[in-house]
Amino acid sequence: MIRALDAGLARGPHRRRISRLHLLLLPMVVIMIYPLLWLVGSSLKPADSVFSGSLLPRSFEWNNYSRGWNAVDLSFGKFFVNSIVLCTVAVIGNLISCSMAGYAFGQLRFRFKKVLFAIMLGSIMLPSNATLIPQYLLFNQLNWTGTILPLVAPKFLAVDAFFIFLVVQFVRSLPAELFEAAVMDGASPLRIYWTIVLPLIKPALVTTAIFTFIWVWNDFFTQLIYLTSPDQYTVPLGLRLFLDATGGSQYGPMFAMATLALIPVTVVFVIFQRFIVEGVVTTGIKG
Repeated sequence: MIRALDAGLARGPHRRRISRLHLLLLPMVVIMIYPLLWLVGSSLKPADSVFSGSLLPRSFEWNNYSRGWNAVDLSFGKFFVNSIVLCTVAVIGNLISCSMAGYAFGQLRFRFKKVLFAIMLGSIMLPSNATLIPQYLLFNQLNWTGTILPLVAPKFLAVDAFFIFLVVQFVRSLPAELFEAAVMDGASPLRIYWTIVLPLIKPALVTTAIFTFIWVWNDFFTQLIYLTSPDQYTVPLGLRLFLDATGGSQYGPMFAMATLALIPVTVVFVIFQRFIVEGVVTTGIKG
């Protein structure tokens, strides 16, 4: 009884500190979420009251969604399908290439391993604008411009150093006895990768898949450069095409499509949020 009372008294100040912390974070949460609420509210407003200043619409214009869906020559469903296909292929490419590269840097021994790993880490700090023109010239010589190949082919070549580093940290945290026992049993590096490494680095793989999906889904600039046909346009390019086709006054339908564009990313993040936290936290602890 005394121990329980002492524990309750000890938890009292701690709970009060947590409550105060929540009160301090609440204004920041409101500031962060306000643009999203404004976007959803504006998607339901008439055109003449989008910039009226009120967050909630006075009258709900549900037809903004149907008008926006069919506002251009192509249905927005086509843009959603293109984005899903592009994101799926990019996720598969990153999972395969980054997991294999991370396993190689984390456990295998080969010449110039440290030098190559340092170069890989250095590429994280290299601005994407610095490689934009050389990449475009290369893909143009390969006649890949106007296709999705410049967007997905590099994913199969382990170009995202952040995810490689994430996998390396997980692989290095695995017990060395597992690899020693596998080698003694005659397992090849490929079999060790498939039967031991992949099942044990699941948090890193899920984190890689989620962030790849979000980054590719929200990418606008790269897709704008390489996708030239409206049949290939993704959701971000579809929103730009929407402005070009209907003019700047149709804000309600445009905001409606922008709201729909947030749904896949939001659903993926909410469902797999636990794996994101587990992957990042575990990497920081075991690295």
